[in-house]
Amino acid sequence: MTTLRITHHLDARTLGTVLGVWAHPDDEAYLSAGLMALARDAGNHVTCVTATLGEHGTDDPGTWPPVRLARTRRMEIAASMAILGVTDHRILGYEDGTLPQQELEPAVGAIAAVIEEVRPDTIVTFGPDGMTGHPDHQTVSAWTTAAWARTGRGRLLHATTTDTFAEEHAALHEEIPVFGPGLPLRTPPEEVALAVDLDDELLDRKLAALRAQATQVGPVLALMGERAFRCWWRTEAFRDADTARVAPLPAAVS
Repeated sequence: MTTLRITHHLDARTLGTVLGVWAHPDDEAYLSAGLMALARDAGNHVTCVTATLGEHGTDDPGTWPPVRLARTRRMEIAASMAILGVTDHRILGYEDGTLPQQELEPAVGAIAAVIEEVRPDTIVTFGPDGMTGHPDHQTVSAWTTAAWARTGRGRLLHATTTDTFAEEHAALHEEIPVFGPGLPLRTPPEEVALAVDLDDELLDRKLAALRAQATQVGPVLALMGERAFRCWWRTEAFRDADTARVAPLPAAVS
């Protein structure tokens, strides 16, 4: 398989209308900010769906009670979307950390309804691994894959990481344990369907979109330092969805 490499807005025209479905604010920026920015620069419509507001994403709930953090993260992601030129952002309104316990049909149905409305040519979300192994991420992957299979619209791409990424940042990942056991994935080059290579200008834009989500990104940036953080997600990689590898949906909550 030949990897489609997106390096310019002219290349991004091939993506058509883009739909991204993610779990928490900042997921979309880490994994697809370059893709979204290039697609918008090419004149393509981009819709971004976020399942939760990440209201429990803090080690200091005294300073950041859920209501305050949710309100702040809503403003942060709005600023981030503006930097990328995305004007169609939707929040499903689930509670952070509870996605595996949610009823399946309403969630899959909500995403399927967005797919039917937007009619995307390209859909991007987590792979079944959830990128970092986060249960909310894994659940969003399963929901989106089920909705895509139901509607039969567009090409579904799962965000992934490559062997090059794993090797290049191995020491960093040992120091800062972002990924769960067995991760990050080491997808071989021949299995990467789409790669977005960010030049310095586009990378500056991606980093600005990430910095806009300061409650989450600020501490990571402080730990890593500017140079390591800048290089970390310089390439956004995706593989075609392989439904044979997708974990079965958990049983519905009664």
